[in-house]
Amino acid sequence: MIFETPEDFAAALPPMAPLAGLDLGTKTIGVAISDRLHTVATPMETLKRRKFTTDAAALLSLVARREVGGLVLGLPRNMDGTEGPRAQSTRAFARNLSRLTDLPITYWDERLSTVAAERALLEADTTRKRRAEVIDHVAAGVILQGLLDRMCNIGAGR
Repeated sequence: MIFETPEDFAAALPPMAPLAGLDLGTKTIGVAISDRLHTVATPMETLKRRKFTTDAAALLSLVARREVGGLVLGLPRNMDGTEGPRAQSTRAFARNLSRLTDLPITYWDERLSTVAAERALLEADTTRKRRAEVIDHVAAGVILQGLLDRMCNIGAGR
């Protein structure tokens, strides 16, 4: 089921299950996983995009191995808050994925998440080659951490 608000999403989560954050790109999917207390997001890996059925199978396998209880998709809104073709594509991905899993799904505004990830990697003195390899799952971590912080602020993080 897809939830539009963090409050509704948090209410649907099973207790003590980690969450997965996804940064959906056209060529890759960055994946981050939270701890069971929903306090910290850890960038995990970047999956190469192929076709939806292959991508969904890879994601669902990963979340099953990690015992994930919910999915957070970065929603690429425009800087003025409107939703363009990329946001519509993310919503379509979520709708299709929701047909394959009972996991709660929500969105988190990902504006500037890649910029924040790039800044963090630059501050860590990461090489250009390494930044290119990890930027997507670091961005997924930024997306997931944003939602975790929001859930903590509404008292739903635990």
